Amino acid sequence: MCRFASGFLKGSRVALVLACCVLAACGGEGAAGTGGEIQVTEFNAPVVQPAGHYGYGSDASDAEIAGWDIDIRPDGLGLPPGGGSVEDGELLYEDQCAICHGSFGEGVGRYPVIAGGQGTLTESRPEKTVGSFWPYASTLWDYIHRAMPFAEPESLSDDEVYAISAYVLYLNDLVDYDFELNQDNLASIEMPNKDGFFVDDRPDVNNELCMINCKDPAAIEITSEPAPSEAPDPQVQSAAVAGKSPGESIYQQACALCHASGVGDAPILGERDAWAERIAAGRDLMIASSIDGKGVMPPKGGQLQLSDEDIIAAVDYMIEQLAN
Repeated sequence: MCRFASGFLKGSRVALVLACCVLAACGGEGAAGTGGEIQVTEFNAPVVQPAGHYGYGSDASDAEIAGWDIDIRPDGLGLPPGGGSVEDGELLYEDQCAICHGSFGEGVGRYPVIAGGQGTLTESRPEKTVGSFWPYASTLWDYIHRAMPFAEPESLSDDEVYAISAYVLYLNDLVDYDFELNQDNLASIEMPNKDGFFVDDRPDVNNELCMINCKDPAAIEITSEPAPSEAPDPQVQSAAVAGKSPGESIYQQACALCHASGVGDAPILGERDAWAERIAAGRDLMIASSIDGKGVMPPKGGQLQLSDEDIIAAVDYMIEQLAN
């Protein structure tokens, strides 16, 4: 055993004492047997880890696994208890979803269309909606539960998700207005495109790089080309945009998601008290903040493809609403 003398050891004396301790530990009779072999005891025996483990971390608890295990299978496995009616879903949809997807699922601005489109999948510009393209109703519940509303994902209760899912199915003419969706009947809903997906069984093809005697590009024939898309008729406007000023249209596209409901403390359109501080700061500062972003508000409301003139029009539209 190595003992420290009283007092303070400094410099080389510390190194010498530590060396003595190491030598004593390695050379003592208690650490090694005859012949210098190390004695394996319960204190120094190597820990045998099961395959796939590396000696650190810990197994996930049931509660931790449950927090991630939220996927829903097409047969309904994973759905939580609960339910919601189309009627309840209509109110929730108007409050949480219509600002982006339109009151009838027609989509607003660049946000997705979620209703209609049946019979368009064979056209050059198919309309891929819940009713025309999605093969399983479980995907609808799962997606709303995970990602919606856009600004506050996972804020809906299970019953609210059932109700909104029921209303979206109703918008696609898949259920009646008096229908109530729950964990027992969701998997029984047959989607129109349920047979439109299949496992691609074509084999993988690895083409060899051609270095000599390559095929003449002029002899390569293109056997199919995409059908040309038709230019939109400028006289035809969607119901969601018709009659709106440029500023209002840009507001709906880039600003309404937050300013219609107050998400992230955004001042609600038309509420004078909420806008008082910004109006006092002046129009130029409001425009600069809208273009460059401020706080949780991203530049141009996240719609970076918009021009500065577009944003100015939207700001002026919001200012005009305070005078009405």
